[in-house]
Amino acid sequence: MAYEVQKTDEQWQAELTPSEYQVLRLAGTEPAFRGEYTDTKTEGVYSCRGCGAELFRSTEKFDSHCGWPSFFDPKDSEAVELIADTSHGMVRTEVRCATCGSHLGHVFDGEGYPTPTDQRYCINSISLKLTPTEG
Repeated sequence: MAYEVQKTDEQWQAELTPSEYQVLRLAGTEPAFRGEYTDTKTEGVYSCRGCGAELFRSTEKFDSHCGWPSFFDPKDSEAVELIADTSHGMVRTEVRCATCGSHLGHVFDGEGYPTPTDQRYCINSISLKLTPTEG
């Protein structure tokens, strides 16, 4: 897919920390329960750390106790790209930023959480940047 924001691998490496690069560009995963936004209740908008595109809102964030920030829906369906992921001997759906193609995490269906969509977008904190709502 051709993304609106396109950079060379060298540009990504220069702009991101090694940890950010590992997750955003190489589809890595940050350790569970260590991410900056796992338990935050701050109201605001979560954007892609790679390009700044708005992805999720705090109103769709919920406590799943899985070790990563969880959302039941993206800001809008065009904000993210969903891709079949069969790595590590599992069948999952990868979530990427639709603007720059950065890896965000995975989405899981039908786990029984009391949310409107019965989906859990399990997103790496390091893939996101929270802009608090001014109040």
